[in-house]
Amino acid sequence: MTDEQQFHELRTRVEQWVEGPGERWAEHIEETGQVPEELWAELNGLGFLRIAAPEEYGGRGLDFARWMELMEVFSRSHGSVRMIVHVVNGIWRSMDGHADDEQRKRFVVPSVTGEIKIAFALTEPGNGTGADITTSVVREGGTYYLSGRKHLITFGVRCDYYLLAARVEGSTGHEGTVALLVPRDAPGVTVEDTSNTMGVTGTDHASLAFDRTPVPVDHRLGAEGQGLEVFLGGFLTPSRISVAMSCVGLAQRAQQLAVEYARDRVTFGKTLTQRQAIQFMLAENAADIEAARQLVLHAARRFEEGADDASTQSSMAKMHAVTMLTNVTDKALQVHGGLGYWKSQKIERVYRDARAQRFEEGTNEVQKAVVFRELLQRTTSRDGEGTIR
Repeated sequence: MTDEQQFHELRTRVEQWVEGPGERWAEHIEETGQVPEELWAELNGLGFLRIAAPEEYGGRGLDFARWMELMEVFSRSHGSVRMIVHVVNGIWRSMDGHADDEQRKRFVVPSVTGEIKIAFALTEPGNGTGADITTSVVREGGTYYLSGRKHLITFGVRCDYYLLAARVEGSTGHEGTVALLVPRDAPGVTVEDTSNTMGVTGTDHASLAFDRTPVPVDHRLGAEGQGLEVFLGGFLTPSRISVAMSCVGLAQRAQQLAVEYARDRVTFGKTLTQRQAIQFMLAENAADIEAARQLVLHAARRFEEGADDASTQSSMAKMHAVTMLTNVTDKALQVHGGLGYWKSQKIERVYRDARAQRFEEGTNEVQKAVVFRELLQRTTSRDGEGTIR
């Protein structure tokens, strides 16, 4: 069987799961407000949580652009399903680039195989998500003592470890930042469940407090001063691309629901698909979705190639895809008329889930700042007419 045939077979399996068991899980999650461990186990048993990881780690070894094609399919499912698949298939990547052999055995490989869950802990309540982090550590011998706060931490309640960004006390900027694997049950860790969100129902989120929590120095990835490299370099660029493709998949689901409803809904003797206003809405949606898809796949290929502009392309893709998703879901809900506002309609959940994409991995305002900074860096000379070269 060729690689193309194997990929087609895998994609078919994913589509069948999303359209069958995935829809039943979606209904269960919305009814109960919970994502049970059985869903995690099912996704892991099917191999869906290690598709992007290297084969030597127990993964499928799929290249990144191909993985993004599958991410689009998964994203047509419930927001919490998409979140699990997205995070677990990506977090190994941020650790792997700075882990030593022993850390790969203890943390990276078990996170791929599903033996442990790791939550990404960067964001803090009192500042941004970069060099201004204030959570700090003091080293005493072979132990760091961690103090500070984190919030909006996805899977922060059910995880086994936090992949956490902190800084050596007294340092500033990137200098002194560290990436630590902090045990969930370590002394001095306080976890507040903050899972009651507008959408992506069932995904647990937490606010965290650390009071001189002991963390072994051998739980540090990379050297002191490389902490933000682990987060911003190893995770953020591919994760933004993945979130962008999540927007494409969710928009495709909204479009599917809108087309199906428009075919069936009759007003004054005509189906909605016979009305030009609806035809134009759905045609615009189709074009916008495809444009976003191609931009995301381009960003994925640039990341895979190790291109200098990969970070910028990821921000462009995420920025454009989020705007597209906002417009598409709004039109899809409008096609449903007043009925779309009711929770009995699947479009209502899709509409709520879509709103979360506008801040996941950075708001559009953040993406625009990244893109503009790159534009300035590329402006190395100007001709007499002021043209940027």
